[in-house]
Amino acid sequence: MTLWARILAALASLAPGEALSNLFDRLRAPPERSVAFTIAVIALGAKMAKADGHVSRAEVAAFREVFTIPPEEEDNAARVFDLARTDVAGFEDYARRIRRMFESDRETLCDLMDGLFHIAMADGTYHEGEDAFLARVAAIFGLSDREFRSLRARFGAGEPDCYDVLGVAPGTPMPEIRAAWRQAVRETHPDRMMARGLPEEAVKLAEKRLVAINRAWERIQAGNV
Repeated sequence: MTLWARILAALASLAPGEALSNLFDRLRAPPERSVAFTIAVIALGAKMAKADGHVSRAEVAAFREVFTIPPEEEDNAARVFDLARTDVAGFEDYARRIRRMFESDRETLCDLMDGLFHIAMADGTYHEGEDAFLARVAAIFGLSDREFRSLRARFGAGEPDCYDVLGVAPGTPMPEIRAAWRQAVRETHPDRMMARGLPEEAVKLAEKRLVAINRAWERIQAGNV
């Protein structure tokens, strides 16, 4: 069964009028983590969207920055988007439920934030409202200000702080920085991410993170910071 077929099955399990957010309390088992991850990114992306009314094809197309959506599955992606956008539950409730869903997996929460930043930047701009939204979601996820700044710099404006990227403070001894770099590379390895039950799209999201990690280490090692 394809990922999108499994998503459709999850949506079908909702009772008439039941909130999409209830799925976040059901999809905790490892076999469905890829479904949970995909729905979480689309649902929070919908909460971040400012457009009113029925979701357009153009809005669904923005998610192609994160997910490969076959033409025949666009209606299913649009349904997830619409269910989330019209749900009376606020985005903070969504974010809290998603954190509980991945409560012991901080790495996946960071991967999810990567997806949201991709969506925010899909139109080539990054708005103040999106920044406030993403900062609040990151806080609910338990990410530090430094982690959020690192994500924002990689996807938004300016050169990222190399120490932020590696999660170390300026002045940290070089052997510790090297160890942090190696750990970050291990955590971003595709095999490790697939083993955590994430969809193929999440692995693609990590490619940009890996580039930033290696660039940060190279700049620190060369003394260019």
